[in-house]
Amino acid sequence: MGTDNSTKLSKVSVSLPFGMGTMEWLSDESQRRAAWELYVELVTRVSVQPLDLDHGLAREALTSLHALFGVTREILRRHGPGVGAVRESVGGIAIAVLNQGVRPFLAKWHPALLEWEETRRPGCSVKTHERNWDQEPMLRGELEKLRNQLGKYAKALGKIANVF
Repeated sequence: MGTDNSTKLSKVSVSLPFGMGTMEWLSDESQRRAAWELYVELVTRVSVQPLDLDHGLAREALTSLHALFGVTREILRRHGPGVGAVRESVGGIAIAVLNQGVRPFLAKWHPALLEWEETRRPGCSVKTHERNWDQEPMLRGELEKLRNQLGKYAKALGKIANVF
């Protein structure tokens, strides 16, 4: 009789962002697959890539970060309860990262940027208007800190998924 990969367990130990520390548990194939999907979504987004001052908009990064909520929900729903919701599981980590890291950042910066965007005059480019905002350097600084934390999350997902 063949080996059932869905029940094959692997011990994983990962360091996590946002002060969540290190976790260790036995991960199964469903957690590894969910971790892989989350990893791919995360590392291919503008929100975890450096936002060069001369290229890209903070709005694009905020939109990309916001999209992580829907993507994460979809992946966790598709993989079901096997990915977990407890602290030491892919699901639990994903939920904590969104709620402890991404949500507070977006709650602060999304409405502030939206308010500034609404003051743009006709003829002024979106990029120029965004760069003229006095809070734009602070937003970019905090975005860089968040990006570094999300890089730790991506590394943890990659380790769970057995990418490296």
